[in-house]
Amino acid sequence: MQFIATIATTMKKILLIDDDAELRQLLATYLGRHGFDTLLLPDTRQLDAFLERYQPQLLILDLMLPGEDGLAACRRLRARGEMRPVIMLTARDEPVDRVIGLEMGADDYLGKPFDPRELVARIEAVLRRGARSLVAPDPEGGVTRFGEWLFDRAARQLSRKDQAVTLTSGEFALLNTLIHHARQPMKRERLLELTRGDASESFDRAIDVQIHRLRRLIETDPAHPRYLQTVWGIGYVFVPDAPGDAAAE
Repeated sequence: MQFIATIATTMKKILLIDDDAELRQLLATYLGRHGFDTLLLPDTRQLDAFLERYQPQLLILDLMLPGEDGLAACRRLRARGEMRPVIMLTARDEPVDRVIGLEMGADDYLGKPFDPRELVARIEAVLRRGARSLVAPDPEGGVTRFGEWLFDRAARQLSRKDQAVTLTSGEFALLNTLIHHARQPMKRERLLELTRGDASESFDRAIDVQIHRLRRLIETDPAHPRYLQTVWGIGYVFVPDAPGDAAAE
């Protein structure tokens, strides 16, 4: 009994919301074999209560849900500052759906039908990414200031005038990477490798979407960015303030 209790406490808890009862049970069984204690819901009516009561480490949201759909739920959670990683599922595996999902704040996206092994790989990759950005201190450490913004790597926090701004784990990893390589144009493929671990598991537009979201957060004029600039034919570059305009510690 002691051994069983130990296993239960080491399992990672996730919340899966999908209106397909058969799929929910199949995935719960499969994920359980791979170290995940999976909570199940058919829709989002009890989502907030489950998040507060069970504190899952990750949320899997089906896009097409009765009532509040997955996109609306993800947008609502991010708007209130919810940082928990989100993986979106949908039967409409179209690039535009993936882009919209990421714009709403999802950390990753998986189209149906899918191999359960791929879902496990995505879950583990997102949790690893979140652990690196949330817990592990940045090897460079320190604080970077640009304009009115302060980016604290160790605290994993972006703030302006002492007001913190919510970033997903992917957005934090991307901004951290660009700031770390300031003035160095970075290819999309390289950014995917550095922020997600394996570019083959993602798609090209993922970086573009996150850049778009970050620009809306930090740029005075997102259409003419000062800090997160496009390098045509290559990718993106972070351009810090000139010496004397802002300081980096």
